[in-house]
Amino acid sequence: MEEDKFKIAREDVEDLEIYIKEFSDFLPLAVCSVNPVGVIINVNKATEDLTNYISLELVGESVSTIFSDKKKIEEIEKEITEKGSVHGKELILITKDKKEIPMSVSASMRKDREGNYIGYFIGLTNITELKKFQEDLEKKVKERTKELEDSKKSLIKMLEDVKEAQENAEEEKNKTLAIITNFTDGLLVFDREGKLSLINYQAELFLGVKSQDVIDKSISELKDIPAFNSIMKIFKKDTKNVSKQELPLENGQILEGSTIPIIRKGQNIGNLVVLHNITREKAIETMKSDFVSLTAHQLRTPLSAIKWTLKLLLKGDFGKITKDQKEFIERMSRSTERMILLIGDLLNITKIEEGRYIFDMAPTDMETIVLSAISLYKVPIEKKKIEFTFKKPKKLPKVKMDVEKIKLAVQNLFDNAIKYTHSKGSLQVELSCGTNELEFKIKDSGMGIPKSQQERVFSKFFRGANVTKIVTEGTGLGLFITKNIIEAHGGKIWFESEENKGTTFYFTLPLSKNI
Repeated sequence: MEEDKFKIAREDVEDLEIYIKEFSDFLPLAVCSVNPVGVIINVNKATEDLTNYISLELVGESVSTIFSDKKKIEEIEKEITEKGSVHGKELILITKDKKEIPMSVSASMRKDREGNYIGYFIGLTNITELKKFQEDLEKKVKERTKELEDSKKSLIKMLEDVKEAQENAEEEKNKTLAIITNFTDGLLVFDREGKLSLINYQAELFLGVKSQDVIDKSISELKDIPAFNSIMKIFKKDTKNVSKQELPLENGQILEGSTIPIIRKGQNIGNLVVLHNITREKAIETMKSDFVSLTAHQLRTPLSAIKWTLKLLLKGDFGKITKDQKEFIERMSRSTERMILLIGDLLNITKIEEGRYIFDMAPTDMETIVLSAISLYKVPIEKKKIEFTFKKPKKLPKVKMDVEKIKLAVQNLFDNAIKYTHSKGSLQVELSCGTNELEFKIKDSGMGIPKSQQERVFSKFFRGANVTKIVTEGTGLGLFITKNIIEAHGGKIWFESEENKGTTFYFTLPLSKNI
């Protein structure tokens, strides 16, 4: 009889061990244990990574040491003692190197077996950027495994310790569940068969469902639940790698869904889905775009008036001007033109971000667009004595495109190539055609792009550090706009560059079979 009790107890502890290990395997939340007087008594590795402190530097210190607002910490501690937990309190965390990071803080009361208050757990979520959820859990899993191994050995030696070991394991389980429950992002865990095995409270709120209605249902069964329609988009992608996607919900919220494969011993045993609410960020982004668009439109009219007034002054319509006055007005005119171009770029970016940039698609001859650009830049090419060549096949098929936008893309590439090519340099332009796409190539012998900066070439406001000292003009928006134009047409754009030797830009446009 005693042997049966021992066997059952041993199996219970092993089950608890597996349960805790599976829940701890993928959770990267920064957690601190704090005693009743606000002193840190334990921190996990995620907290060390977040604060840049090591455990020994934090243990024994007041929890207010790592936060800028001590008064808010006192308010949180008071609320914990009154209500048992707090959720989503925003605080500024101060790292060891004095970096300030906005955090979302959740905390839960700790009690002993008699129900006495013995402190609280505090969970920290970086709301600047979604953290990766698989950092440094391996070490914690090993520690937990060792604790359970020690407990298991003790159980084998002394049967009377079974009850205490069960309680310890249950406490670990409750701690993990408390962390998951209070997590500010939604969490869903799918097993290797694609069945939902866990959904936390925040995910229930996001999706408007109850756990009992969705647990153990397969992905195909969940498709019938309206709230899961957006979530299922994630599983259309390759779930073997970490991936992100925006997920608009019917209630107006916008979530950023991330899928993270759960790997054990080299095998994929399921997938973790993290749902982060970005509704506020998207609203701010929309407000920013609206502000830029409105400001640009309001500036365009007075600048145009200034432009034409300066032209009339230069023509002498308001009377004869001196040589010095003419030079001054010409500088003003050039500055006005640059501002008008910048406003045009800002308006283009606003349209790109709103998804309303490409309109008039029609079959067009690409050669005509290139020749137009060549004609436009003929004077600066001759002025800098650049050796120019243009190669093309005898016959090229027409491409379906928004002519004005493709013209702008080609002109942007011409403008950069000529601007950053030294006098007596070379510039080669080439059109070629494959089975499914037409390719444009422009190669210069200019200043090139530093290798360390090449990843940012197509980002907004990028200008190479090697050119800003020499060519002061430029907004850094041309390549960003060009990339969006090409990709909106279903094409691709890329480049090859070596500093002080030149740069070659390429882009392709798909050929339509219906032309």
